Amino acid sequence: MENLSAPPPPDLAALRAAMAAHAIDAVLIPSADPHLSEYLPARWQGRQQLSGFTGSVGTLIVTADFAGVWTDARYWDQAAVELAGSGIELMKIPSGASLLYIDWLAARLHPGQSVAVDHRVLGLATARLLADALSARGITLRVDLDLLDAVWTDRPGLPEAAVFEHAAPYASESRAARLATVRAAIAALGADRHFMSTLDDLAWLFNLRGADVPFNPVFLAHALVTPDAATVFVGAGKVAPELVARLADDGVAIAPYEDAAAALAALPAGAVLLIDPRRITAGMRDAVPAAVTVVEAINPSTLAKSKKSAADVAHVRATMEQDGAALCEFFSWLEPRLLDTRRPPLTELDVDTHICAARARRPGFVSPSFGTIAGFNANGAVMHYRATEQAHADIEGDGMLLIDSGGQYLGGTTDITRVVPVGTPSAAQRRDFTLVLKGMIALSSAQFPRGTRSPLLDALARAPIWAAGVDYGHGTGHGVGYFLNVHEGPQSISPTTAPEPHTAMEPGMITSIEPGIYKPGRWGIRIENLVLNVDAGSTEFGQFLRFETLTLCPIDTRCLELALLRADERAWLNDYHQQVRSRLSAHVDGAARAWLDLRTEAI
Repeated sequence: MENLSAPPPPDLAALRAAMAAHAIDAVLIPSADPHLSEYLPARWQGRQQLSGFTGSVGTLIVTADFAGVWTDARYWDQAAVELAGSGIELMKIPSGASLLYIDWLAARLHPGQSVAVDHRVLGLATARLLADALSARGITLRVDLDLLDAVWTDRPGLPEAAVFEHAAPYASESRAARLATVRAAIAALGADRHFMSTLDDLAWLFNLRGADVPFNPVFLAHALVTPDAATVFVGAGKVAPELVARLADDGVAIAPYEDAAAALAALPAGAVLLIDPRRITAGMRDAVPAAVTVVEAINPSTLAKSKKSAADVAHVRATMEQDGAALCEFFSWLEPRLLDTRRPPLTELDVDTHICAARARRPGFVSPSFGTIAGFNANGAVMHYRATEQAHADIEGDGMLLIDSGGQYLGGTTDITRVVPVGTPSAAQRRDFTLVLKGMIALSSAQFPRGTRSPLLDALARAPIWAAGVDYGHGTGHGVGYFLNVHEGPQSISPTTAPEPHTAMEPGMITSIEPGIYKPGRWGIRIENLVLNVDAGSTEFGQFLRFETLTLCPIDTRCLELALLRADERAWLNDYHQQVRSRLSAHVDGAARAWLDLRTEAI
């Protein structure tokens, strides 16, 4: 039975009182921390704390007589439920218009009024757009106030989890080698220093990992790299003395987390500093002295870590076998349990519990890579649905169960979505499932020139779905880290991503392919694999790339409308299933092996 009751309405009175005390007319609270992370430590969950909306993307704006959360199509259904009765409006952002709230502020406020936002959590690129729009209307932008501290009386402190080393054999390259790569890129851009704040860049560069952010093995830190030294600004006590010593051997010093801005302020006149305006906050930029020359470009580490080495890829392939074996064990438990009418029906929460337990039994497993999405029928149509004790569904009757899950392993990060039938799926559900599979096959089979801008590939997956007069409101693919963030740039297969030079597809990149169809209030279907960019040979027109599918798990053929598949599409699916069976057979036995053999039978 579904339970979709909304949380109690938040109280914004204290925030409005603080605004009045500081003569502020509007407050902007982004979903961000000082590192512009997608997933946030508890201390910077202010937007969620004040609004009750739990999605990972959203911007809260509060005025004296209005409060609204701006979020995109992935979260509209979720936000509608969570904001119901709160007095906070859902402000729907169309695809590709993530900064629409800036136009709203400029139009809503009057000359002489003021907007406050904490520049310590405001991206530099966004801050510039905001300042330009407001100043053109005579509106003052205040960036020196953190009104959350005034109203969030039990605000959490900084996370204290220990930092640990990502060591050989899983770390395929030394710290010294990675620092040399980044230093060469810094010099090539005409800079002699580089400041970094993005957590996955830091973790990659220094071969370190942590547990400060749920599901992402990263730690809160900033770093300053010079030609012959590097400093990591991290919380006291988080790095053990023996690790401090090993870092020192590579010319890396540890300094207090709170000293990062002061280190920027102390840069000497004439220094040339490289920063990435999309990956640094306005607060950190404001700390740089005027006498320092600033060069702006994408972090060199962002490009470097997206291209996995041959050794990394070997570990990822082995990890995919372990992850696939865990899924065989899970699904071999799930299917008979769904048919057992002698016991209470399973819930979406049970799916999360058992799929995480199956992965935890596998070697090298560290944690889930994100919160499991298990949505039955209507809940599957909520793109970022998350079952909770207060709001979840029983899995009974006829329909489709969407399961999007993943794991963090020492040898890689996984992310997979499968849909399984419950009872008897309808003809319309089978049709939608087949259209989604056709989209996945179309893109998975593509060959394209090296350097193709990743957003341009998006239409290949949508074409079979568009042909049926259907579309979906999210990107088709995101980059994936190597025992790092499950969402990683710079590549993104999405119509809302600008096809800029840094989005070029290069060998070694790992990306998801995950088309979908969502029928609000009825069902949602998404099929997701991770793929690797590999060489497809060269012609007189240059080098070409293709995708190697990394994910190893059967796609449920019981959900298919076979008449909609062409012969080449059937061949792709049969070939994929043959590979899945071949690669996973040695890792499973008993019921899991029997399930694997059954679900990989040719069609």
